[in-house]
Amino acid sequence: MDLTNTQIIFIWKPDSGIMKERKKSGNRSSKTFKPKKNIPEGSHQYELLKHAEATLGSGNLRMAVMLPDGEDLNEWVAVNTVDFFNQINMLYGTVTDFCSGDSCPVMSAGPKYEYHWADGTNIKKPIKCSAPKYIDYLMTWVQDQLDDETLFPSKIGVPFPKNFMSVAKTILKRLFRVYAHIYHQHFDAVMQLQEEAHLNTSFKHFIFFVQEFNLIDRKELAPLQELIEKLTTKDR
Repeated sequence: MDLTNTQIIFIWKPDSGIMKERKKSGNRSSKTFKPKKNIPEGSHQYELLKHAEATLGSGNLRMAVMLPDGEDLNEWVAVNTVDFFNQINMLYGTVTDFCSGDSCPVMSAGPKYEYHWADGTNIKKPIKCSAPKYIDYLMTWVQDQLDDETLFPSKIGVPFPKNFMSVAKTILKRLFRVYAHIYHQHFDAVMQLQEEAHLNTSFKHFIFFVQEFNLIDRKELAPLQELIEKLTTKDR
């Protein structure tokens, strides 16, 4: 984290993966992200996903994020990371018409928090870019990680790599930044679309999950700390 006199700059460099440019659509309303390929039906990860969905249906988010008895932590984190990626794809997709280079010339989460892009390979020196550009880079990078079978194995019996949890933490840390941007810059649009309940439930689920397994440092959550306290206090 680099400090300046006027703002806090969070700079990230992926542990692996190569940033790729996406082809831009001429129609902004169609600029949504392709979700991660579906977890194959019949696989153990699919069963875990169904377990998570069923537990979420009970309304008890604290219980829903807990590791099921006898399950592998890496596999549980993998399944939920894919699910959160898909959720955030949909949530950001609803506000893309409100998030442009003109309205959001820098990727920020309020006046104190600005995010610069670097991928450690093609872009080694962090650069300022618009929020839609940053999120496009970010989500493309995350999708590359999720599609990498050496990082996120989907076949039974294939072990997770030793650095899996580090990669998962990096992914979740960066997905949080999309939530933070939506809340700080586009919540009025979310309310216009009557999506605030969906956004709040998704974010609350996300926060309970990362808190349960200590997956994101508290300092990274600072842009939404007040909201986090509000959403989670009554569930303690």
